[in-house]
Amino acid sequence: MTWKTLVIGLLIAILLAPAWAQAAVEIEFWQYFYESKKLLVDDLIKEFEAQNPDIKVIHQTFPYDSFIQKVATTVPAGRGPDVVTLYYGWFPTWITSGWLQPLPEDKISYQEIEEEFFPMVQSAKFAGKYYGIPTAVRTLALLWNKDLFQQAGLDPEKPPTNWDEFVEYAKATTKRDASGQLEVAGYAFNVLGQDHHWFRECLLRQNNAPTMSEDGKKVLWNSTPEGYEAWQWFVDLVKTHRVGDLSFFPDNPFTPFELGRAAMLVDGSFRVAALKKAMTEKGLNAGVAVLPAQKSPATFASYWVHGITKNAQGEKLDASIKFLKFLTSEKTMKVWLEKVGELPARKALIEDPAITEDPIIGPFVQQLPYAYATFFIDEKINREAIQAAVEAVVLKNEDPKAALDAAVEKVNAVRAEFFDKHPELVQ
Repeated sequence: MTWKTLVIGLLIAILLAPAWAQAAVEIEFWQYFYESKKLLVDDLIKEFEAQNPDIKVIHQTFPYDSFIQKVATTVPAGRGPDVVTLYYGWFPTWITSGWLQPLPEDKISYQEIEEEFFPMVQSAKFAGKYYGIPTAVRTLALLWNKDLFQQAGLDPEKPPTNWDEFVEYAKATTKRDASGQLEVAGYAFNVLGQDHHWFRECLLRQNNAPTMSEDGKKVLWNSTPEGYEAWQWFVDLVKTHRVGDLSFFPDNPFTPFELGRAAMLVDGSFRVAALKKAMTEKGLNAGVAVLPAQKSPATFASYWVHGITKNAQGEKLDASIKFLKFLTSEKTMKVWLEKVGELPARKALIEDPAITEDPIIGPFVQQLPYAYATFFIDEKINREAIQAAVEAVVLKNEDPKAALDAAVEKVNAVRAEFFDKHPELVQ
């Protein structure tokens, strides 16, 4: 090769390089920071980019507490994510704020979603349009410490199966010092964790009490004696039986459980990875069981969903759809279950006995047929209303019925205002 030929070749390469670089469509994917998810998505993006060399995915994560605000300040300005992961309970706010666009039915089959995904995913559908699809779904189950059960004279291999047994076992495993300070909680009571879901979608339904009107406009927690009865049982865990305290590890109920300072905890399948780590590295001797039931079985279902923002247009929209399909494929769901511990959103994947009979994952999966996702307008309002009602009963000695009535009134006022403005979103 002559010197002249080499120079010409280099010049051609330099001239062509920008054209090649511009051929790759760049999209941004945002999610809140959760270590196991962040690490897995980094690996998944490498795989996706290898399969789609014409697409570059920029992955960004943000602290949970600032995530919504970050989206709210960037998307309206035409910046930020093209594909974003959001909690399904945020849909009404995100849709009415104009942050999301409906998934194009000509490119993403709505029929496939409704046939192949669990029914709870249909809560991502508003006014006939889907605004996202999940990789994984969650349910609640009971975690129990076998060593603490044994120390209390209970069978370490038999978790409670009904409400009466739950109270009995929680009281037996609770330990307080001479001053009454809680040393070991029979139950890691924490409303701001999963307990507001436990009351709302599990305890109410287990006692055959309605939770919401058919059109989704009102919550009905206090509409029947069975509803008040479930509420009384819930607050009595702390108020009467004293198996937990509101101030006991308030930031994270899993912390006392993994430290051996709580005998039982109701938690989500998203906790599987952390639970396995505690069992392996900290010697935690724990089990997982379906939730103790009363008259009917029920558990809460939730999920984080991948949506496409209004900013994704043209070739960015096409690339975003490809990436969304990749994230919600069966292959990705299998890896997600293994690495994160969350349950596959596609029904076909939980028919595997290796999943349903797994001692840790199995109890979460087994409850999917009776798992219910709440139609939220504002998940935060629900959580705060129930927390305030619990505090009114436990800390201020207020009447339990009056406290629940106040919570219902607060939540329904928010729902009424929302539906007055957005009647098209009535279910």
